[in-house]
Amino acid sequence: MLSLTTACSGAQGGTGAGGRGGSSVPPVTAAPAAGVVAPAKVEVIAGLTGCTAKIRIDADELRQGVCHTEEAAYLITTFPEERYKETWLEAASIYGGQYLVGARWVVSAQPKLLTGFRPKLGGTIRQLGATGPSAAPSAP
Repeated sequence: MLSLTTACSGAQGGTGAGGRGGSSVPPVTAAPAAGVVAPAKVEVIAGLTGCTAKIRIDADELRQGVCHTEEAAYLITTFPEERYKETWLEAASIYGGQYLVGARWVVSAQPKLLTGFRPKLGGTIRQLGATGPSAAPSAP
């Protein structure tokens, strides 16, 4: 099972794509600046964004590294299968935000950074909607 704490950092979009049980696989996403094709390793994605990632999770379901640059800190998460990525995105949707999503990888960062990373990494910026109780008071 994926930890929800891995999904709470950064921002990403959408409400989770792909229905469960479906066999649709997203197309492979090219990283135009590097001429490589995802899925890539955390270290490769980090290098393309100009950092050396410190691996903080190395599990069967995902690998996650954190990057610290002068601009900001951000997370790079890779998955061995597309279904793990979709499960992670579904869990992250409770936090809302924008994420840069590629084939079996996700970058969680400030929206401004995601826009800058997209030409280097490819992928799609997805908006995830926050869910949960509303701020409105409940009726007695």
